[in-house]
Amino acid sequence: MHQQTLRHPVEFSGIGLHTGEHATVRILPAPANKGIVFRRVDLDNFELLADVGSVARVSYATTLMSRGVWISTVEHLLSALYGIGIDNAYIELDNFEVPILDGSALPYTEAIARVGVVTQRAPRRYIRITKPFVLKEGEKTLGIYPSDTFSIQYAIDFPHPLIGKQSVEVQLTGSNYATSIAPARTFGFYHDVEKLQAGGLIRGGSLENAIVLTETGIVNDTSLRFADEFVRHKTLDLLGDFALIGQPVLGSLIANRAGHALHTRFVAELLESTSHWIIASTAEVVSSAR
Repeated sequence: MHQQTLRHPVEFSGIGLHTGEHATVRILPAPANKGIVFRRVDLDNFELLADVGSVARVSYATTLMSRGVWISTVEHLLSALYGIGIDNAYIELDNFEVPILDGSALPYTEAIARVGVVTQRAPRRYIRITKPFVLKEGEKTLGIYPSDTFSIQYAIDFPHPLIGKQSVEVQLTGSNYATSIAPARTFGFYHDVEKLQAGGLIRGGSLENAIVLTETGIVNDTSLRFADEFVRHKTLDLLGDFALIGQPVLGSLIANRAGHALHTRFVAELLESTSHWIIASTAEVVSSAR
């Protein structure tokens, strides 16, 4: 019920999924009530708060910007921090794009588990959903409903023999995120590669950091980490975008065929819809749970 940060820094290096450029990212402890703050160490430690007001682009990845300074493909890292309950951290980055690593959030959760988490004195304050809030865009739907805990339910439907209709539901408590969601890798279709690369995207994409699907199977010489790894990765992405709400939430989040654009629009409009939620203190949350 109190805020948390890392016990020690962790560091990762690799290439960006879309730029193909090498970058190093360090996640460091931060004081209570600081939130998640990016620092571009290659630009005099320019700081950028990880909140929905900083969202600049949501095409195939979520990109933040402040005063002309960009940080791209933040969703996997933010998903890991939110999923395991890190409230405060500095994220130092020496380039434009966060490295994709293996295409999942597993490297982050494993590294943070190794160094440990510190409970801080400051109590958490929660956004408690008090009445349903739903957005729809064609066949895409994203909604959140009152609950005493935080959970995510996601459904997808792709016309592919390895995907089809998949759904998953996970309670974000204990180690559920680290074991059920974090290992799920990003995926794409081989027939889209040339078009995306021509548009300046996935220049760093490879079989080492993504599941690549043919019309009937996968190119990768490896097995899936979950039978429903695809919907689990969509859940990972949703949580990374939802993390831009900036604090813990008590509610049941339900998505159907959503994507980065709907995720970030949802967070922004939910924050503006103050009749749908209240701010609850730790004491109030404990009291209501009894």
